[in-house]
Amino acid sequence: MAIFNLNKKEIECKIVFYGPGRCGKTTNLEQIFKIYHKQVAGEMVSINTEGDRTLFFDFLPIELGKIRGCDIRVQLYTVPGQVQYASTRKLVLRGVDGVVFVADSFRVRREKNMISLQDLQKNLKEYGSNILKTPLVLQYNKRDLADQDIPLMPVKMMERDLNRQLKVPSFAASAVNGDGVGETLKKILKLTLIKLQKDLNWAK
Repeated sequence: MAIFNLNKKEIECKIVFYGPGRCGKTTNLEQIFKIYHKQVAGEMVSINTEGDRTLFFDFLPIELGKIRGCDIRVQLYTVPGQVQYASTRKLVLRGVDGVVFVADSFRVRREKNMISLQDLQKNLKEYGSNILKTPLVLQYNKRDLADQDIPLMPVKMMERDLNRQLKVPSFAASAVNGDGVGETLKKILKLTLIKLQKDLNWAK
């Protein structure tokens, strides 16, 4: 849930990159940090866990403009994807305003993608949120490996598996190369801002 900081004249909102282990959540944030470093406030904080990391940093996207005279400060987070870090994922998701679900295009990760999406839905529900009413963007990562001898799922299959009911914006991407990272970020920022403005107007 967005927080008003009246002293700084800022509205703080939280966007979480969610998905199965090693799908590219960390790489997404590292790319964003590198590409938009002039709009980053402070350093990127990394909490290492075995095989995965939790990252977060503050982001001040200038192009978002202001709401009621306040700047928009976005806190970007990743969550560890491994099963044993379920409690950490749930904790990071608390107060979330928007979610990017990063799906792994490897065919062998098909089931893990679906389990992780179900996990997201369950955790949101436990916080009183509905996945259908939460700003959400799907990213189909690792598309750059299509030319190698690694079996990838077609995007159509991933859409059918993950987005048939959600019907949210989705992007094919390569977080390693940066392809689709900026588009994913811009779309989730836009959706989150629209939802925030609606909530503020309703609260008047």
